Amino acid sequence: MARGLDGFRANSCVLACCGQNGRMSIPLSGTHFGLTAGDYHATIASVGASLRTLEHRGRPLVVPFDADEVRPAFRGATLAPWPNRVVDGRYVFDGVEQQLALTEPGRGHALHGLAAWLDFTAIDRSASSVTLSATIEAQDGYPHRVEVAVAFELDEDGLHTTVTGTNAGPTPAPWGTGPHPYLVAGSGRVDDWTLELPASQVLTVTEDRLIPTGLADVAAEAAGVFDFSTPRAIADTFIDHAFTGLRRGDDGRATVAVRSAEGTGVAMTWDEACAWVQVHTADRDIPELNRLGLAVEPMTCPPDAYNSGIDLIVLAPGESASAGWKITAL
Repeated sequence: MARGLDGFRANSCVLACCGQNGRMSIPLSGTHFGLTAGDYHATIASVGASLRTLEHRGRPLVVPFDADEVRPAFRGATLAPWPNRVVDGRYVFDGVEQQLALTEPGRGHALHGLAAWLDFTAIDRSASSVTLSATIEAQDGYPHRVEVAVAFELDEDGLHTTVTGTNAGPTPAPWGTGPHPYLVAGSGRVDDWTLELPASQVLTVTEDRLIPTGLADVAAEAAGVFDFSTPRAIADTFIDHAFTGLRRGDDGRATVAVRSAEGTGVAMTWDEACAWVQVHTADRDIPELNRLGLAVEPMTCPPDAYNSGIDLIVLAPGESASAGWKITAL
């Protein structure tokens, strides 16, 4: 029987440990699912349907977190029913003003949706795949019931993820989604890596609160500092921006690639459901946590789409929408 990471069997549903009373307990990040296929191994945590680890031949492709740890900085979380921010947590939908909880208190916004701390349940399982499901219940600021299914599958080409939202309520519901992995190219940190980001436009934002202000050409904005359409070193560049105008292959998919000086790397590819990608250099005040990985977040809509309406999906009752992406070793 194949074994996944953390020493638990790949077809086992729960990574458990003994508590103070000798009782079996579930880690803080939830039930764990080990996936194995070829040279790839991954662990999925049920809280937030989070990608906790992903390795290729023992090399980390994402910044991991510990099983019995409160997931830091949304690492690997599934973002829904919106990715990124709703400015001031306020928006108007169907003629009604809504106020969301301010989950980014430092900037005063509602950050990364409502699914990131839900405990998802497995509804399908194999040695190389798991599908998790949870329901976002109607609540203050989001009076809609939406069922969220997240399918993870490993194969010889990497980790494939598909997120599907289904409106299970009686009224139309706003919807957007995306992932939040921090990619790791190899040795070193973000400054040491080369980035290829095939985008022609960047969403400009205010410096203090990252409030969107408009679209700019990457070649012209800030003397081209955000132009990675041709691969180049990230160095000390600070990025926490959304990009669009994506160059896609014949299959309609866009790819962001990060490579180390040694030539190892990781790529993230996504389908046409995601017209945007947020990229963040993961700058932190704590030196040991600073710029450990590059956040690459394909998104179905841009930051603050609940207010701008740009690429915002509106799910009719009973309607579903899906988006998918893949992480692969280079």
